[in-house]
Amino acid sequence: MRPWLAVSALIDRINEKIGYFCNFLVLAACIVSAGNAMIRYAFGYSSNGWLELQWYMFAILVMFGASYTFKRNEHVRVEIFYLFLSERGQLWLDLIGTLFFLIPACLLLSYLSWPFFHQAYVVNETSSNAGGLIRWPIKFVIPAGFVMLALQGVSEVIKRIAALQGQVTIDAKYERPTQ
Repeated sequence: MRPWLAVSALIDRINEKIGYFCNFLVLAACIVSAGNAMIRYAFGYSSNGWLELQWYMFAILVMFGASYTFKRNEHVRVEIFYLFLSERGQLWLDLIGTLFFLIPACLLLSYLSWPFFHQAYVVNETSSNAGGLIRWPIKFVIPAGFVMLALQGVSEVIKRIAALQGQVTIDAKYERPTQ
């Protein structure tokens, strides 16, 4: 189990770094949004590129922030059933839900969104708005975000199996296995 826990720790570190990057994107999106609004009202100038950049940053936040949020156990779940279960029952529910619902759904969505990105990449799609940005990089965020969420799901499955075997305990706040 130790090698699998090392894989889990690697996935966790990658998603932690992505999460820190997303935290900075929140600030950057606010600055771009405020700057765009000030320039528009102060000088009567507006840029579709800056507006689209805000949308792109928001898309990155949502798609990559999901795996970071899942890693930190701050995702939405139906707690009405979860709270009535023992710790072992919660581990089993997390394991089954992640293994049979989250991971397959993320992989399916990634697979289905790949042609959407690929078509945009092949034709070097750009925004139809004047001064707009190229579109294929942001369309890549969709399958990549789902892959990262699926990978975080794999990490959580590994941690739950290890916890069920008594090899680690799960820190409920941050989903960290503790020895």
